Amino acid sequence: MNIIIYSILSAIMLALGVALFRLLQSKSEIDPAKMAKALTIRIGLSIFLFLFLIICFLMGWIKPHGINPVALESEPIYKNKQK
Repeated sequence: MNIIIYSILSAIMLALGVALFRLLQSKSEIDPAKMAKALTIRIGLSIFLFLFLIICFLMGWIKPHGINPVALESEPIYKNKQK
């Protein structure tokens, strides 16, 4: 599961890098269609990843754990000191 998520995130970053590269090219070499295609691919992959994570959560394949799951299992931070 993690491999799929990491590979989709890598593909999103790669598409973003390609769009940045197209943007930074010299004025004579800029092809707006290629930059728009890279950004479209990034948006599509982002939507796919979001839907994939929702489906995985609903199927029970992944479980949320909160910000600090270790703190949930240990003693409470604030103790009641009344005697």
